[in-house]
Amino acid sequence: MSHALARALSIFGHPMLVLPLAVVVIALARGDRAAALWSALGFGLFAALVMGYSGWQVRRGRWNHVDASARHERGHLNRFLLAALAAGAVLVAWRGTQPLFALGMALSAAMILVAMLTARWCKLSLHLAFAVFAAWLLRELGTVWMLVALLFAAAVAWSRLALHRHEPRDLVAGAIAGSVAGAAFWPLASRWMP
Repeated sequence: MSHALARALSIFGHPMLVLPLAVVVIALARGDRAAALWSALGFGLFAALVMGYSGWQVRRGRWNHVDASARHERGHLNRFLLAALAAGAVLVAWRGTQPLFALGMALSAAMILVAMLTARWCKLSLHLAFAVFAAWLLRELGTVWMLVALLFAAAVAWSRLALHRHEPRDLVAGAIAGSVAGAAFWPLASRWMP
C-alpha cells in the first residue's frame, strides 16, 4: 500500500503536472480564463515536446526508459530542458504578451541549471523543487493555499525517499532551489504587473 501511495504522489507531484496546475489555478482565481487556457495549452505543448524527446531517446536505444533515471539520461534530459525553457522564456518575453509566464520559464530554467551544476554532489530533486516553487506561486492566493501546497510538497518528498529515487540531501537541495525561485518570482513579477 505505501509503495502504491508513494508512486501516486510521485506521479501527481511531477513537475509537468504540479507547476501547470498552480499557474492555471492562479489565472482562474484572478478571473483570467484566457490566461488559464493559454497557460494550459503552453504547458501541454511543452510536455508533448519533452515526452517526444524522451521517447525519441528510448527508440534510439540511448535511454532505458522515458523517466531518464540513469545519470547520463538525466544529464541529456536536463540539457534539453534547459535549452527548451530558456528558448521558450526568450520567445515569450520577446512577444511581450505574457511576461509572468516568461519569468516562470526563466526561473524554471535556472532550477534545471542548478540541478546540472550540483549533479556531481547530489541528484537535486526536481520533483520537490517544482512542488515548492508552485507552493510559493500559490502564496499569491493566500497563506492557506501556500501551506496546503507545501504539505503536498512534503508528501512528494516522502514519496521520492520511499521509492528510493533520492537521498535526503537531494530533497534539501530541491527544496532550496524551489524556495529561491519561488521567493524571487513575485518581487520580480511586480516590476511587470500593472
